[in-house]
Amino acid sequence: MSMYPVGQFPSCRPRRLRQSPALRQLVRETQLHPAQLVLPLFARSGRKLRRPIAAMPGVFQLSPDELLREAARAHELGVPAVLLFGIPETKDARASGAYAANGIVQQAVRLLKRELPQLLVITDVCLCEYMAHGHCGIVQRDKTGARILNDPTLKLLARTAASHVEAGADMVAPSDMMDGRVRAIREHLDHLGFIDTPIMSYAAKFASAYYGPFREAAESAPQFGDRRSYQMDSANASEALREVALDIQEGADIVMVKPALAYLDILYRVKAEFGYPTAAYSVSAEYSMTKAAAANGWIDERAVTLESLLGMRRAGADILITYAAADVARWLAES
Repeated sequence: MSMYPVGQFPSCRPRRLRQSPALRQLVRETQLHPAQLVLPLFARSGRKLRRPIAAMPGVFQLSPDELLREAARAHELGVPAVLLFGIPETKDARASGAYAANGIVQQAVRLLKRELPQLLVITDVCLCEYMAHGHCGIVQRDKTGARILNDPTLKLLARTAASHVEAGADMVAPSDMMDGRVRAIREHLDHLGFIDTPIMSYAAKFASAYYGPFREAAESAPQFGDRRSYQMDSANASEALREVALDIQEGADIVMVKPALAYLDILYRVKAEFGYPTAAYSVSAEYSMTKAAAANGWIDERAVTLESLLGMRRAGADILITYAAADVARWLAES
């Protein structure tokens, strides 16, 4: 049904408002701006290390000095924030590298905050990259198989988040999907005096096939089974809203939907239902598929990337986490 009664349509036609680029910009309902972007970066030990990730052209595992260079380039283009992932030299059954005082993420945070104090440094809080088995929590094995121990894992997640903040992180982003992890992190940070450190929760994180390239980048593929027991079923929308509500109740300051492009309905509903600052994570396969199609000459990489991000903004995203953040900022400046 039309929102206007018959005979009472507005006289101004959209065609008239598209006659000049300046006028189109004035009446544009949704805007893209570099200030909305977050660039994910992968840190690993070493110096002058830029290890290409085959499944993600243009993305690298970076030693702290090279990571600083990459972050500085993006910041100069107007990207205000980075999201750090760590690849440790060794892994174990307790993810000890995740909360080590001189762990790779902690090293990278200290360097970034010393050299680029205006850059917003966000850290991903999860254990999968640091666990020998590649799962996001402590694993218990018995005669029936293996299962993730939710509550004991919370203590390690809280300890990891605290170690990041002690190193200088401006915000932590728990991505593990353990029940109660936002509350555990919030209470631990508050106890240590970090009451003003915000939490960006991966509140609606689905067990998605779109994570494939990331698992190569972070070297975090599970050694057995999958993550469907703690990440969300792609078929469930109402459950996503319940998960977001729980994280907000536990103290999340920003909520995230991941992946983004195949879950725009979830993104829209989260923003409409809660009105909280909302992030969309344009994940590795979204980036890699665009890159591959563009390399074959099938699509225009710039146009498709910008249109995809605009769709996320239109659906309700305030924050866009994308591996193309530096390119997007440059394209926006050029246009």
